[in-house]
Amino acid sequence: MAQALDTSLLHQAAHSPSWFALQRALRGRRTDLVDFCIPCNPYFPSAEMLEQLRQGMVDILTYYPSDSAAITAEACAALGLNPQTVAMGNGSTELITWIDRLLVRESVAVPVPTFGRWTDQPMETGKRVDMFLLREEDGFRMDVDAFVRFVRQRGSRAAVICNPNNPDGNYLPRSEVLRLLDSLADLDLVVVDESFIDFTDAEPAPSVADQAVLRPNAVVLKSLGKNFGLHGVRFGYLVANPALAGTIRNALPRWNLNSFAEAMVFLLRDHMAEYRESLRIVARDRRAMFQNLQAVPGLGVLPSQANFLLTRLPEGADGSRLRDALFAEHGVFIRECGNKLGMSSRFLRLVVRPVDDQQRLVAGLFAVLYGSGAAPGWPTAPLPSAPPMPAQLPPGVLPQVAVPQIAVRQMPMAALPPYPIG
Repeated sequence: MAQALDTSLLHQAAHSPSWFALQRALRGRRTDLVDFCIPCNPYFPSAEMLEQLRQGMVDILTYYPSDSAAITAEACAALGLNPQTVAMGNGSTELITWIDRLLVRESVAVPVPTFGRWTDQPMETGKRVDMFLLREEDGFRMDVDAFVRFVRQRGSRAAVICNPNNPDGNYLPRSEVLRLLDSLADLDLVVVDESFIDFTDAEPAPSVADQAVLRPNAVVLKSLGKNFGLHGVRFGYLVANPALAGTIRNALPRWNLNSFAEAMVFLLRDHMAEYRESLRIVARDRRAMFQNLQAVPGLGVLPSQANFLLTRLPEGADGSRLRDALFAEHGVFIRECGNKLGMSSRFLRLVVRPVDDQQRLVAGLFAVLYGSGAAPGWPTAPLPSAPPMPAQLPPGVLPQVAVPQIAVRQMPMAALPPYPIG
């Protein structure tokens, strides 16, 4: 077994430590750390694209980038968008900051749990944040009609939803999102954060960006770093009608995008086929991971349309201790959700990774939850092929999956809400 590692870096109040912070803390003592925490596409960019970036590294580091208008125009050409309806930012969080400062007035309604910046950012600027609690017993699914009633009761002047939602991966069909936008057409602003929507395969055209440009109060947010496997580049964009997009675009510095972002954007047009293939592989791995996590007795697993799965630990298990043990003893880095509004330490958000990495995760979960040696054959035994994973499950309905027979010591469990358990 590898030398035990110091886990103090993991005990942060609001956010997981960066990969660089982890590597500095490890000081080379473990070079095989597997990241199930940071939601990034593991199959893009392609090896050819990375080689092109390497060849241009000296120029990328040496020379000033083009201004944001030139980079935005090229990104829009690759993505099929009108530059007048787009504002590009140094990561989606920069755009969230400016949306809050320029477009959100006194109050905003936000379903929780969700991405923390949508609650933290407006609170930091003195706004009232009306939190609509998504219920665990409903699998954290959002009811559009109930949310609209909540907005009316609270008198919220803006509203935000994430689709798919982070951390649960629940997806609202396009028709439901459009119905929400219609129902809240009188608000100052409605934001649909589609940072993970490219990973969705529930319907052919899930995004509502094409409709946002036609509406006076709608903004759709996109993240390129998550989708393109390049969190370090820090680039994202929003889509809205030209007036709203221009309001944000005019507030941004003219050179807010760096040369790495420019180099990547100018590679995109010739590599969209590889990008689409990477999304197909992530969806395949998501189906496999959904099944393989169900092999862990007592572990609740929610269906997801993002590139992560929300899991609930057995009764009595503590997520922070599990996180520390997986990191220190198994070289596996996970996201424990105890610091997310509307959640507890029993929940983990696990990023979809290749099957070989899934084997290591499942072996670590068995070892920590049920004692080492409880799962003979893992992680080297081949995993079974995965059946299609449903986008949503009605309450009380469990998917039919073949679970490997593994001898474990059963743990007592309290009543569990109606989503799939192993």
